[in-house]
Amino acid sequence: MLRDEVSDAVRKGQFHIFSATTIDEGIEVLTGKPAGKKGEDGSYPEGTVNYLVDTHLKEMAEKLKGFFYRGEKGDQVEIVLRINAGSFACHYCL
Repeated sequence: MLRDEVSDAVRKGQFHIFSATTIDEGIEVLTGKPAGKKGEDGSYPEGTVNYLVDTHLKEMAEKLKGFFYRGEKGDQVEIVLRINAGSFACHYCL
């Protein structure tokens, strides 16, 4: 149950409440851009938030490889982002 002042603010248009059942839905509500669904080839459509995140993570992995990574080309590196109680893992072959 919402407090009365929150309900009043919603009625006056001063405050908005959105529901989301997935992270992707929340991303779309907060950014106004499509989150993007992963294609069969493992990539996301250009112009989506997930495409930008995926591209940035690949760039970060490539940069980190030069500083910390001393394995063989083709080895798999795991990047894990912790988000509150959950986690999101990306696997990239370098």
